[in-house]
Amino acid sequence: MDRLWIGMGSTFALLSVAAGAFGAHALRGHLSADALSIFETAARYQMYHALALLLVGALAGKGDVGLTAAAGWLFAGGVLLFSGSLYLLAVTDVKWLGAITPLGGLCFLAGWAALLIDAVRGT
Repeated sequence: MDRLWIGMGSTFALLSVAAGAFGAHALRGHLSADALSIFETAARYQMYHALALLLVGALAGKGDVGLTAAAGWLFAGGVLLFSGSLYLLAVTDVKWLGAITPLGGLCFLAGWAALLIDAVRGT
């Protein structure tokens, strides 16, 4: 299971760097400053949670495997919902996509809570 999380985290990190470079170079001049800021936020939170997935990979097999796996799936879902909706919002300006973003944020929060519970339990 640790290889899954490390692979997923590495993939998300790679894509985050690529998205950041794409936003900074290819999209500048094509998007408004607000849209570029939204795109940058998506890439930043994707990277944070790519690193969190690497942490999940390092913790896999230690403590409560169920909570660790739950954190991993929540972080992955959060990246798709939070960052994905922001990337799409930035490039399409379809406003209802912003309603999806908080669901991704809730996934991020729940993932961190799962890791916290695992740490407090000390299992």
